Amino acid sequence: MPLEIRGGVRAAPVPGHTAQERQALRWAPDGRDRTADPAYVARTARENEEDGLDSALVVQSSSWPDPWLVASWALAATTRLRIAVAHRVGTTAPTVAARSLATLDRLSGGRAAAHVIIGSSDHDTARDGDLLDKQERYRRADEYLDLFTRYLAADQDIDHKGEFYTVSAARPGLHPRPGGELLSFGGSSPQGLDLAARYAEVYAVSPLPLPDTRRRIAQVRTAAATHGRSLRIWRHVTVVLADTDEAARDRVRRLRRDALRLTSGGGGPWTEAVQLDRDRERGRSDPSRGDEQVAAYIRRSLTAAYAGSPATVAARIGLLRSAGVDIVQLDLPVETDQDRELRRSLVRHLRTGLGTPADRRVW
Repeated sequence: MPLEIRGGVRAAPVPGHTAQERQALRWAPDGRDRTADPAYVARTARENEEDGLDSALVVQSSSWPDPWLVASWALAATTRLRIAVAHRVGTTAPTVAARSLATLDRLSGGRAAAHVIIGSSDHDTARDGDLLDKQERYRRADEYLDLFTRYLAADQDIDHKGEFYTVSAARPGLHPRPGGELLSFGGSSPQGLDLAARYAEVYAVSPLPLPDTRRRIAQVRTAAATHGRSLRIWRHVTVVLADTDEAARDRVRRLRRDALRLTSGGGGPWTEAVQLDRDRERGRSDPSRGDEQVAAYIRRSLTAAYAGSPATVAARIGLLRSAGVDIVQLDLPVETDQDRELRRSLVRHLRTGLGTPADRRVW
């Protein structure tokens, strides 16, 4: 099956007064405040489509715009692009979320899916009134996904009485279009692998060294096979592109320098980022040193990026493809015409070396 190339649609631009500042601040952690800019959503969705990408992710956090509504705006602005909506278990009832997915899928002609997440930060889930710890959230997710999938497929009334949810005589009035992939799931814990194996069509593998990536893919596919199921594999890749490898390395240094300068001194919105909540909760950093946390995040992000010319980055992604990755998400600054041309060049290299555009109904 051909490689699927995925991008992303944000509800609003990255902070910054100039394209250069936005390119740099793309590597800083995301602040908790984010508005909804309809023109930006529509434009970036169309650019994903025009640049040859197959799909895009809309992300979720407790204070950001509703991802289902952002996704609907992006889908309305496009004709081919598919959208995966990050959906955190616990924010709505499973029957309500299932109808949202079915509705969006029908309105878009079969171009919607849900990327189910547990919530990696206890602080962020608590902001939406969800006070369960992560282990309890995993246990609830099992019941949630069982009810979600049964309800979505039901053609007659169903009842459910469980630990977290009770419904009586429930039946959806509509179903997603047949034949598509509806659910993806991540999570590297044993619970995450098990949930993906039983309920998802796509598994989001964590960024790991190549040998570990192969092992993780083998684990989740073996787990799925025990349930008579198969999974496609999705891998997120951060990217810094330039015309040559040397220019890309210079660009990494400039982006690091600019990002550190723009976020230094006096705190700022970056110190409240959900990504930093995770570090604090895991004991990786001191919450009283917000600027140092932000700087460490920026350095870590740019160190992990695939930096080089489009041909070089495509070759590295080819190694992921050979390891079993079916969907690669390109996460890179796209603020200028040059940025877009570099992304289009990368897509062309991926298509030439790894196959033709993905089947539009494989989802």
